[in-house]
Amino acid sequence: MAGQKEQFTRFVPGRIASFRFALRGIRLLLRTQTNARIHAVATLLVVTLGCWQGVTAAQWGLLAVAITLVWLAEALNTAIERLTDLVSPEFRPLAGEAKDLAAAAVLLSALGAVAVACAVFGPSLLH
Repeated sequence: MAGQKEQFTRFVPGRIASFRFALRGIRLLLRTQTNARIHAVATLLVVTLGCWQGVTAAQWGLLAVAITLVWLAEALNTAIERLTDLVSPEFRPLAGEAKDLAAAAVLLSALGAVAVACAVFGPSLLH
């Protein structure tokens, strides 16, 4: 029993530290990336519009997945850009391609999110 308690007392602080690191990453993303701030405004607008229109639980699920994918892509894009700059400070075509591919992921996720928003909000906004 004492072993389990000891494992638990080590487990919890580790998870708290991990959560702090993740929050630090979100703050860094918002502080350094203009597009992340644009995504934040878009997220607030979509959530506000969803509350105003009274979207269904299924629609909230679709919106949440779309929003999450955009934020995930933006965070990974930023990480890839920073890591690429670290390992290849001078220009290299492959480094540029890696950055372009990461940016493409953000664009594709954003286009998907716009499609979801049109499907969810379009019918009620058009009537």
